[in-house]
Amino acid sequence: MKNLKFLKRGQEFLKITLINLALLLVFLEVGSLGWYFLKHKQFFYAREKVQNKSDLGINLEGVRLNQSIVERFHPFFGFIQQPGPDFRPGFKVNNYGFISPYDYPLKKTKKNQFIIGVFGGSVASNYAVFEVQNKILPQYLKQLPGLKDKEFVILSFATGGYKQPQQLLILNYFLALGQELDLVVNIDGFNEVALSNLNNKNQVDLTMPSIQHILPLTSLANNSLSTKAMKATIRIQENKARISQGLERLQNCSLAACDALTSVYVQNLVNNYKTDVIKFEQERTTQKKDDGGSVIYINTNKSVLPDSAAFEQMAQNWVKSSIFMHKVLSASNVPYFHVLQPNQYYQTKRVFSESEKQIAFNKDTPYAKAVQIGYPALFKKFPNLEKNKINLVNAVNVFDKTKEAVYVDSCCHYNQAGEVVFSNYVGSSILESLRKDERKNKK
Repeated sequence: MKNLKFLKRGQEFLKITLINLALLLVFLEVGSLGWYFLKHKQFFYAREKVQNKSDLGINLEGVRLNQSIVERFHPFFGFIQQPGPDFRPGFKVNNYGFISPYDYPLKKTKKNQFIIGVFGGSVASNYAVFEVQNKILPQYLKQLPGLKDKEFVILSFATGGYKQPQQLLILNYFLALGQELDLVVNIDGFNEVALSNLNNKNQVDLTMPSIQHILPLTSLANNSLSTKAMKATIRIQENKARISQGLERLQNCSLAACDALTSVYVQNLVNNYKTDVIKFEQERTTQKKDDGGSVIYINTNKSVLPDSAAFEQMAQNWVKSSIFMHKVLSASNVPYFHVLQPNQYYQTKRVFSESEKQIAFNKDTPYAKAVQIGYPALFKKFPNLEKNKINLVNAVNVFDKTKEAVYVDSCCHYNQAGEVVFSNYVGSSILESLRKDERKNKK
């Protein structure tokens, strides 16, 4: 009898447990349905299957799933991204390491094609991708009578970490290969001061490519990458594999609860990835004192230049490089536009929300001081640009009237809303300048 009572109690306990578990799963599913609707503005079971991983609701900004975190040496450009397919839908890292639908040099296949070249660092590269997808600049250019029937082709010659004179050298290289260009947009400023300042602090010539990108490559070539940097690289690679697997699972979830739990899991992996990238960046800029046996030669300075001399030299290099880009293009009557990019560390009248401050600012970043000193040094060179009749688009105040968040990190990059504001400002500024030129030519 005792065994029978024990068995009945066990059955009741199991029944209650199963009922509670079922209720828990129902509540979890209902809660997940509400969470999914708030996040995606659609009902989970009526959703269309997402093909593009960037549309799964995970913030993948800065996550390079299909790329190594370390760039590749290039004998002319300094470094490039590793060429490969399927960077994102419609794009690849092309034969010269640029994110583009096309390999270079690209020849015109139609008489009415109008090729726009974009030069600069990562902000310029993001701008070029955004323009290929949204064609904001072409919409402005089509307002000009002579361009309304043109087929616009946007080519990116920009890569994260590039700074002058890399843009100048890359422009001349591709012109020598016969690349046709009808208009050029150079977006820079931040890298010229922020990354050149890191060069200076490491006693590397300011005009050399960014030490932040070159040093780990030289360390790999010399088999001298630090243990901490190698460990961070391994964790990054492992996390990328887990993120890819998680995204694949997220695409195939049949329950809202699966979507919610997997989203939290994958976003946590992404956050860990970004933390390790920061650690890697910190470690890879630690230069060994004795590099006499290096197989890579980098021009160095005997000492760290004082800020006054260093930032004057940075600004001088910036303005001279831009002037020479203008000169070589003007010889072929190609309009050149130099855009000074906005950055959060150069204070304007913009008011940041508390949530955006958490994203956009980092008290430990080496970039803040460089921008605060460097941007005013660039401003002092504006008369030189004007004297050489360069179309300067000063975009430092472009976000002043924007209330929503525009920055996605504590470096310099913009989210979708920021790209829209920035692209419209660049487009309208270029249109206004070209209209002025037309009016002058009519007189």
